[in-house]
Amino acid sequence: MTAQDVAQQAIARRELNDRVKELIAEGLGLPIEADLIDDDQPLFGRGLELDSLDTLEIVSLIDENFGVYITDDDTFVFGSINTIADFIETARAR
Repeated sequence: MTAQDVAQQAIARRELNDRVKELIAEGLGLPIEADLIDDDQPLFGRGLELDSLDTLEIVSLIDENFGVYITDDDTFVFGSINTIADFIETARAR
């Protein structure tokens, strides 16, 4: 893998994270700009303070926009933007 490949992967990951942030901020009508959400900020609890209804909306948004379905067994995905992006990348690689 060349340095250019690594750079392209980093750019693609940044774009994926930014897209997930935009979907969540806009789709849930959050009172925060997407670019202010940290990649590792918890989505629930003291993080963005999302609730169980928001979980269903996120599942729908990810499915509609990335063709990736999050099941009940995949609850770890909702830890942060990074864990959602990791899940999307892994599912796409299958």
